[in-house]
Amino acid sequence: MKIVSWNLLYRQGAAAADIAGIIERQRPDLFLMQEATEGIDSLPSHAGGQLYKLPWKGKSYALGAWVPQGHLTTSSLELPYSKVPGKFPPRVAQVLSFEGYSIVNVHLSHGQLLNRRQLRKIAKSIEGPLAIIGDFNTLGPVVMRGFKDVGPRQVTHMAKKVMPFRLDRCFVRDLKCQNSRVLERGRSDHRPIVLHINP
Repeated sequence: MKIVSWNLLYRQGAAAADIAGIIERQRPDLFLMQEATEGIDSLPSHAGGQLYKLPWKGKSYALGAWVPQGHLTTSSLELPYSKVPGKFPPRVAQVLSFEGYSIVNVHLSHGQLLNRRQLRKIAKSIEGPLAIIGDFNTLGPVVMRGFKDVGPRQVTHMAKKVMPFRLDRCFVRDLKCQNSRVLERGRSDHRPIVLHINP
């Protein structure tokens, strides 16, 4: 399965036509999106296929998953969140269920302790072979028992166009990743990542 994942940047970021261009060039089996706005709803008119969005309460953007054909079985998973007033509203993960394995699309919190708690919640909540893919917002190494970090090692995000970070990642359990790489940045502050996952 060839997978592309991209944080689109909801403020003047990538549009449906930009995503369709990557789909045409890369021909993925699955395209995962973070910070997908209402404008992304027109993606099927540009690229065909089916789009599945998971809105976030209190936010103008959502998680999204696109497939070229067929249908996805999707659900949401509530993640731990900060209860300090004024903090980011509760986050959810988009769970995609396939025959014998699962893929989870994530946009985790910026807090370094909190986003690791969120990863542990996903790992404990979903049984069997699993890939967690998306914007992890994690700095430095992440260790989870039974999982391997198989995402590309290149920088995927430039904070303030100065500080380089590898925020977009993929962790797998009982799955193999044949290869992974990053694409050109495009109209976002994140670079898309490409993964070849073997169920």
